[in-house]
Amino acid sequence: MTFTATLLAAEARHRSMLCVGLDPEPAKFPGDWKGDAARIFDFCAAIVDATKDLVCAYKPQVAYFAAHRAEAQLEALCAHIRAVAPGVPVILDAKRGDIGATAEQYAREAFERYQADAVTLSPFMGWDSVEPFLRHESKGVFLLCRTSNPGGDDLQAQVLEGGERVFERIARLAAGAWNRNGQVGLVVGATYPAEVARVRELAPTLPLLIPGVGAQGGDAAATVQAGWRGQVQAGGGAWQSTGPIVVNSSRAVLYASAGADFADAARRVAQATRAQLQAALPAAG
Repeated sequence: MTFTATLLAAEARHRSMLCVGLDPEPAKFPGDWKGDAARIFDFCAAIVDATKDLVCAYKPQVAYFAAHRAEAQLEALCAHIRAVAPGVPVILDAKRGDIGATAEQYAREAFERYQADAVTLSPFMGWDSVEPFLRHESKGVFLLCRTSNPGGDDLQAQVLEGGERVFERIARLAAGAWNRNGQVGLVVGATYPAEVARVRELAPTLPLLIPGVGAQGGDAAATVQAGWRGQVQAGGGAWQSTGPIVVNSSRAVLYASAGADFADAARRVAQATRAQLQAALPAAG
């Protein structure tokens, strides 16, 4: 299956738009694990085991593993997700952005070493930096478009000569010439719901990866209303996206408790966030 098909299937099967971001910080680990980077896999695997039926994706952030020389644990974690949550895609949050042979190696890292289903990229260097990843035809890419941080305004909100803003140009390219085999999605921050809506207007069917809900203050209901497109069946039946969104929450889920019940607490927060997102769906027809 292609990445987009895998994502849509997971979203429908679990009735979920929630992605859990796996950003392990050993200093925040519970009990005897606190400060122990050797427990990164154990901590993240426990979170996955507790939430595997509630999510449409997982998003491990490479830097949190690499900073602790834990790339082997990341490999093991990706394999664990495939084993215990088959059909739930892994989005490798790497934000790579280079060209030529270097981009080819980054693609191998994401799709061959870690066996990820998709990867986040910076499109700043243009098509040359995206194309090597799209050679992996079953995989997906999410291009940074309108990010959740205030500093995104420095470039993304700048107006180009033709009158469109930089993030709008990225959305047009992603929905058009760059979207080879339907593999491209966009990263748009929940902290800017008006921009989420604008990106959805320009890219009506592309998957949107939306960080910023939870600890960063993004509003779950506003995010769904701005970005999700699809149909909901009456009577509690299935719902199907025609414009899927992947709403990421990391810290709020991972560190819901500093005690031995951390995995159970993570599940409770994930359930609540999933329910918030579902409640914002349009009324069933």
